[in-house]
Amino acid sequence: MASSHRSPYKFKQHKNKSSFTSTAAKAAVSSFSTEKSSNSTPPTNAKTSAPTVKFSENSGRLQRFNVKEKSPVGVLIKRVVDLLRETRQALTTNQILEACNVDMIENKNVFENLRNNPKVVYDGRCFRYKSKHGLDDKDQVLKFIRTFPNGIDVDEVKDAYPTVMEDIQAMKAAGEIWLLSDKKKETIAYPNDLRVTINVDDDLKQLFREIELPRDMLDIEEDLVKNRMKPATDTVKRRMALALIANSEPKKKVIDFSKKKLTNSHLPELFTLPSTSKSR
Repeated sequence: MASSHRSPYKFKQHKNKSSFTSTAAKAAVSSFSTEKSSNSTPPTNAKTSAPTVKFSENSGRLQRFNVKEKSPVGVLIKRVVDLLRETRQALTTNQILEACNVDMIENKNVFENLRNNPKVVYDGRCFRYKSKHGLDDKDQVLKFIRTFPNGIDVDEVKDAYPTVMEDIQAMKAAGEIWLLSDKKKETIAYPNDLRVTINVDDDLKQLFREIELPRDMLDIEEDLVKNRMKPATDTVKRRMALALIANSEPKKKVIDFSKKKLTNSHLPELFTLPSTSKSR
């Protein structure tokens, strides 16, 4: 009985195993044949890419040099001055040639103009940038601003050195200078003397705010004259000129239509009655 129960189970297991083995073998053969056929078939549409021609760095530099050498003298001078301002280093003619492709040995006009340029210093060997006021650091800029108690335009010192604007903002943050903008949107730097400290009482501030200022320009001009100051305006002269202009303008004639008799005599067709046609 035991053998009769085991034999069908073993038969089914053997049958399933053989079918699985045959299926796996077929799949392996088909995949191998497909791979072989794909590998054996040469590509028909493959195109060989042509090698790209690359210029060397020296050739590219010579091309840029050829283009820039054809530029006007003024353009070449500006290029060299900009290079010297940005680097703030003393550069020889060869270093300038390598940096911005301007050959000052071949181009004598550029060399002579740069040697006599007020923004460039030439010591016989090297060129370097010369700032407007010859300021080199933060202390010199602060000392220079303090020589102008009425303020100085920041543009006067912005070319001193590359980080001068950052130093000016640091001076403002430290309370060493004041930065104010005028109507022309120009930034003016005013020195702030930290050695003098004045404390004003609140009562004095309140009295200052309660002072009533004159509203008429004539009164303002009189007060300025009393304090030995010359007014910038002349209100009397201005008002007289406006009065003369107002009187010299011709007045427009106003037509009074109420005194005229308005008729339609120029339209006679309004008074002509239409003729009646005779009926047949």
